[in-house]
Amino acid sequence: MSESSMGRPDMGQPSSGQPSTGQPAFDRRSPKPRRRLSKGMYILPSLFTTANMALGYYAILEVMHATAADYFHLNNAAKAIGFAVLFDGLDGRIARMTGTSSDFGKELDSLADAITFGVAPAMLAWSWGFNLMPTVLLTEWHIKLTQLGAIASFLFLIAGASRLARFNITNNPQPSNPGRPGKKYFVGMPIPAGAGVIAAVVHFEAGDPIVSWYTALTWLAMVTTVGYLMVSTWRFYSFKDIDFRSSHPFRLIVFLAALFASIWFYSQQVLFGVALLYMVSGVFWRVQWIFRRKSGPPPPPYKEASQAS
Repeated sequence: MSESSMGRPDMGQPSSGQPSTGQPAFDRRSPKPRRRLSKGMYILPSLFTTANMALGYYAILEVMHATAADYFHLNNAAKAIGFAVLFDGLDGRIARMTGTSSDFGKELDSLADAITFGVAPAMLAWSWGFNLMPTVLLTEWHIKLTQLGAIASFLFLIAGASRLARFNITNNPQPSNPGRPGKKYFVGMPIPAGAGVIAAVVHFEAGDPIVSWYTALTWLAMVTTVGYLMVSTWRFYSFKDIDFRSSHPFRLIVFLAALFASIWFYSQQVLFGVALLYMVSGVFWRVQWIFRRKSGPPPPPYKEASQAS
């Protein structure tokens, strides 16, 4: 009211014919209930983060219960990690859409990711690929291979934790094979994607453990490669430029519906293909940049590159 009276010092009390003189002051104060509602919604992203952590804990328990005969526990662990990837993508997007991002939420999300996408897939990779090999095949070479698998799984865990630490302390990381820097690309494979590759391979085999030494050797190389991609500076698509609030989201809705239907009916094949395709995409961008650099000078940088996509 004081702002209205200061703007019109000669008018005094508003007449009945001018009901709108006090309206601007009412409009300026109207956002207060929205502010209180926003404070109450801060717990919503944390609920998704908590679900992420619970799924990681469940996956660890399932890995511990798995045996060569009851290998379905490994498939359950892989499914739990897959659902955790979904929840991890939702908590950050909900926090950004509702304006409820906080330092507490970021720290809680990092700790949850270290458990669900670091510890759980490392244990799953070792148990499925090395620990549950048939006992009749445990020669001296196979025992050494099991030990090497434990080392590779630990390196995966260290790489994932390092990836999280780098993400937390870096404000504007630049990929070593630059395209347009910004939020459109991750620098290094994100740890949920790395865990998703491990889970997708195990789920593709329905949790049935590896039985041959050459397959275990291939798995050893793959786990090490995924760990390296997480700590690399190669770029991976972030999907953050997808706008769910677009006025014409028809194509996006159709694509997501087709994707979820495919996963529902053919989860093993679809998730396996999606995970490997995403992993190979980072390698493709890197190789493409190497050939471009050899063929000629890189194109001039974009001036708008530092802006959020």
